[in-house]
Amino acid sequence: MIVPSEKSANILGELKAFMAEHIYSAETAHREALQSAENRFASMPLVEDLKDKARSAGLWNLFVPPEFAEHSEHGGMSFLDYAPLAEEMGRVIWSPEVFNCNAPDTGNMEVLMKFGTEAQKKAWLEPLLGGEIRSSYAMTEPQVASSDATNIQLDIRRDGDEWVLNGHKWFITGAPYERCKIFIVMGKSDAENPNRHLQQTQILVPKDTPGVAVRRPLTTLGYDDAPIGHAEVIFTDVRVPLDNLLLGEGRGFEIAQSRLAPGRMHHCMRLIGAAQRSLELACQRVEDRETFGKKLSQHQSIRENIAKSYAELEMARLLVHKTCWHIDRQGVKPSIELISATKISVPLMVQNLIDRCMQMHGAGGLTEDWCMAEQFNYARWCRQADGPDEVHQMALGKRVIQRYAHES
Repeated sequence: MIVPSEKSANILGELKAFMAEHIYSAETAHREALQSAENRFASMPLVEDLKDKARSAGLWNLFVPPEFAEHSEHGGMSFLDYAPLAEEMGRVIWSPEVFNCNAPDTGNMEVLMKFGTEAQKKAWLEPLLGGEIRSSYAMTEPQVASSDATNIQLDIRRDGDEWVLNGHKWFITGAPYERCKIFIVMGKSDAENPNRHLQQTQILVPKDTPGVAVRRPLTTLGYDDAPIGHAEVIFTDVRVPLDNLLLGEGRGFEIAQSRLAPGRMHHCMRLIGAAQRSLELACQRVEDRETFGKKLSQHQSIRENIAKSYAELEMARLLVHKTCWHIDRQGVKPSIELISATKISVPLMVQNLIDRCMQMHGAGGLTEDWCMAEQFNYARWCRQADGPDEVHQMALGKRVIQRYAHES
């Protein structure tokens, strides 16, 4: 049977207690602080205070995998062990940062753990692990279909002892956040290479480097996801030292593949938590409201939708756990089919589930009085992030056909 370890269960108990004592009670204050903030992308004292509490409680850097156990007081967490923890954090959309487990920083920290030089780790990984700074991963571009990562056009050229970057990025998560200090930027350094997967390179670019312009924060369905946010960023003759190269010239696509697969799973883990909380809220709501002389919960259509949502949520959770179990035993590359299946299924399923729960709340379900509208937005943009549904369907469909087409 695929179940997380006893260590994971014990930490989950501590995490649930922390959420109950500190996070849910702060949701209104967090929303009001953002609404009244002069700068919505400034550091929030409330979150910084909660970070101190989480660190003191030993609930810090829970995402760190076992192979980098030196960066975790828990000895590192396998994918399967981390899944229920990320699910619990996913119940409140802003809470992962409290535990230093938010995107895009977890993925960027793993990139630096795997591929960073000792100097790069000292300069950027250590302060990220300490929660002192935040980071961004600059890959998506407005002028090309970035669902094909080999389309990326930002130009990277060597000039003496420096790299020079010129290009245009957007939907760069974390870029507008005032605590963001470092970008991992993907661009083309060898556009004429006949192997399209060797044309890209990734470079570390401090946010305050001359020529880096965070043009504007962007919204998804009207949400700006402040204070972390997503931004449009222009790179104009940006110069950084040669030592800011990650892994090697022409190895940017390799880094991207290594980084994005775990990130896809982390999003799906958190979305399970969002769906679970939405379902719980819907059950409470339908018991509290009456129409046509009886409780909403007594109407057949409501019971059918609750039952369907429960069944879908259980299936989604099991798929996440199976995929995590497979990654832990076989690695990312042999698990790519399950990762794609998870990425295709979970965000869409959660989007539809939350939509039903919003409907059961009436007009209130569309407001910020409940968490569901923002979580719906999260599920919806996850269908674009880290590869859109169609790309994963195309790749997975090809693999499945190749596997079964010629079997007798």
